[in-house]
Amino acid sequence: EVQLQASGGGLVQAGGSLRLSCVASGFTFDEYAIAWFRRAPGKEREGISIISSVDGTTYYRDSVKGRFTISGDFAKDTVYLQMNSLKPGDTALYYCAARPVGRLGYDYWGQGTQVTVSS
Repeated sequence: EVQLQASGGGLVQAGGSLRLSCVASGFTFDEYAIAWFRRAPGKEREGISIISSVDGTTYYRDSVKGRFTISGDFAKDTVYLQMNSLKPGDTALYYCAARPVGRLGYDYWGQGTQVTVSS
């Protein structure tokens, strides 16, 4: 069965750090772009960051630039999101998704991991 699972969330104080992991099973990240999304209560889903397994190109939403870093260990079908200087506004359900490079839409979506940042 194809699965995409995020983990590493938790409760952290403002200014703290967390590292989220996204692991694929049933498929590999080869030739895929992997993205992190988040959805806060009462808000729409927003894309946070994307990394390409082809060339390692990365993109970030402006609100997380300089604080979050996406990286991949594609041999292990794993993508990370290092989150530093966390703010209460970062509180959300974080989940990952994967799409083939050069194609529209995402093939796979994970269930997500909760990140809560206290003041």
